[in-house]
Amino acid sequence: MYLVNQCFPWKCGKDRTGGGCKNNGLARLTWSKGSICPALLVLIGDLERSMRVILQACAAVLICGSFGAAAAQAPQQPVPSETTVERQYRALANRDTQIGIYLNVLPDCTSGPLPTIRLVSPPTAGKVVVKTAKAKATNYKACLALEVPAYVAFYKAPPEFLGDDTLTIEVKYHGGRTEIQKITVKVSGPGGQQKI
Repeated sequence: MYLVNQCFPWKCGKDRTGGGCKNNGLARLTWSKGSICPALLVLIGDLERSMRVILQACAAVLICGSFGAAAAQAPQQPVPSETTVERQYRALANRDTQIGIYLNVLPDCTSGPLPTIRLVSPPTAGKVVVKTAKAKATNYKACLALEVPAYVAFYKAPPEFLGDDTLTIEVKYHGGRTEIQKITVKVSGPGGQQKI
């Protein structure tokens, strides 16, 4: 209503006296023919400032949102973890003894990439061999039955050796996880594992 009163100083309608149109008191304001009402210029300036502030706010929100979205879409690389485990096995001299099986079963029960296996410190007396195999399992996690490729590690002590033999194996999985396995093999003679 302010704009109407400023630019068009005549108010039509019934006043208290029941009369018709009357001057709203601003009729003495004049401007040249063809020019824009000064109140309109003020209003346009106010609108322009308001729109500029709104556009700047929208731009700031869009920019901040795009950075947030980019940060949310950027894959978070987990820090590769390294764990150390210690294992003990009993073995007979001059016989192959399984000391590890390494496989990678995905959530859909298929095989993922097999890990890389490295002998960090070899055994002092025996030998370690890794062979490829097919691992078959039932009721493994959510998999009712599966058959996947695997690596199987074997230890074999010479016939004359009795006692403890130690070795360290490093297993690197596809996702960056590394497992250091410190293995102790207790080697006994042919009757050493029987309990009487």
